[in-house]
Amino acid sequence: MAEAAGARVLVNAPWPGYLAQRQFAAAAARHDWILAVDSDERVSAPLRGEIEALRARGFEHSGYYLPRVTHYLGRWIRATDWYPDLQLRLFDRRRGSWQGGLVHESVRLDGRAGRLRHELEHHSYRSADEHLHRIHGYARLWAEQAYAEGRRATLPGAFAAGAWAFFRNLVLKRGLLLGATGLAVSTLNAHYSFAKLLLLRERARVDAAGPRA
Repeated sequence: MAEAAGARVLVNAPWPGYLAQRQFAAAAARHDWILAVDSDERVSAPLRGEIEALRARGFEHSGYYLPRVTHYLGRWIRATDWYPDLQLRLFDRRRGSWQGGLVHESVRLDGRAGRLRHELEHHSYRSADEHLHRIHGYARLWAEQAYAEGRRATLPGAFAAGAWAFFRNLVLKRGLLLGATGLAVSTLNAHYSFAKLLLLRERARVDAAGPRA
């Protein structure tokens, strides 16, 4: 479908991981300014207009943050930790490169970054089942990376992190204003905060116990 629309499609297999895949794409681009968009994201018409106007008058910074808004359970989520989910996605590859570990890679920029006003639309989860599945997948990757970096967790710490995430999302980040949807997002964000630390604790305990006889 992308090729039929005129896009140049490159296949990089086998899967090298999120970070390496993004670096591969950046290196393969034909121009220096890159707008990185994931398959579950859409450039809104106002954002497109803002980027085109910026390009016409000349980029003033080495890169730009885009506010990202997620569509979930039938509505746009403009509260909780999900908003404004600033993403540095428009950048000069001569001044920026991807960094990170197993999960949550980001652009490291050499120079100043600006911020655009219009939103990048994020259609992340088609169902609660998919959301939970991806929470557990990201939590496992986070735990593996954190363990490799020497971080450790306790069970009380995991409970505390989950409780704090729930309060922050629902109250401080105004999830309450979204009603039942805000409650659901706050609960699932808290679940992720709890699960990743629980898995980190378990990873350390399994390693300390050594191989089974």
